[in-house]
Amino acid sequence: MTQDMPSPAQPLKIGTRGSPLALAQAYETRARLGAAFGLPEAAFEVVVIKVTGDMVQDKALREIGGKGLFTREIEEALLAGSIDIAVHSMKDMPVLQPEGLALDCYLPREDVRDAFVSPTCAGLADLPEGAVVGSSSLRRRAQLLLRRPDLRVVEFRGNVQTRMRKLEEGVAVATFLAMAGLNRLGMAAVARSAIAPEEMLPAVAQGAIGIERRKDDARVAGMLAAIHHAPTGQRLAAERAFLATLDGSCETPIAGLAVLEGDTVWLRGEILRPDGTESLADEGRAPVAEAAELGHDLARRLLARAPKGFFDWKA
Repeated sequence: MTQDMPSPAQPLKIGTRGSPLALAQAYETRARLGAAFGLPEAAFEVVVIKVTGDMVQDKALREIGGKGLFTREIEEALLAGSIDIAVHSMKDMPVLQPEGLALDCYLPREDVRDAFVSPTCAGLADLPEGAVVGSSSLRRRAQLLLRRPDLRVVEFRGNVQTRMRKLEEGVAVATFLAMAGLNRLGMAAVARSAIAPEEMLPAVAQGAIGIERRKDDARVAGMLAAIHHAPTGQRLAAERAFLATLDGSCETPIAGLAVLEGDTVWLRGEILRPDGTESLADEGRAPVAEAAELGHDLARRLLARAPKGFFDWKA
């Protein structure tokens, strides 16, 4: 073992949110790094950091600041040097990193699909007219109302366990979760059905874990390079460029999914009005080396078709 490798005496500090899913993702990162370098678990320390998005549960994300609410405090700790790497769910990540940080390591992507979860209904088509559905995702809300304008959607914040409890309490008859999160928690059986991307296109980067580092930390850069999954990075290059051009936030319902077809990337994208009354979709293909430009181009095409005020909320 080289002298600058982490050790039980000087562990590599892994920053994460404290939810069961966030911890599972941090443990997966620890396991992959340990396997790549022959290091014991004791050579790593998982550091739980409280983030605003987890502390404020009684308001919609759009009311308290959007995506950065799940990353800001962790990135501040990374810049301050109190942690060495930060593990994130990529669908929570803003498209721009703070000065001094880099995000260029992704773990193999999990199932990208949305999971339909309900104690009484097997799928979307089984929801009774006027049923109450819980979701904290503006994308899912808009996609659902586009298909079923008769439904009532209520705010549904919290981790997987909290949302399951709300279903049991009758707050709603159904909700949506990410299949990736359920799989990582060993809770795949919770899903009554997985929704195909053709029926509901998932969030940009859904199912992907990203690991952030300080740009000037050469030791960590070398370690992360050993566990980086290049195909996931190629897919996210297209999806996150698509999101960046659309200026995506928690106030804009956006869906996108890139798939690799040999040396080609196939990108599908969708934007919706927040009330679910209209959807615009498009797709394209390009060489993998041009994945980011494909994302930018697809976003520009959709924006050109969107009428003024497309993303505005209606009172």
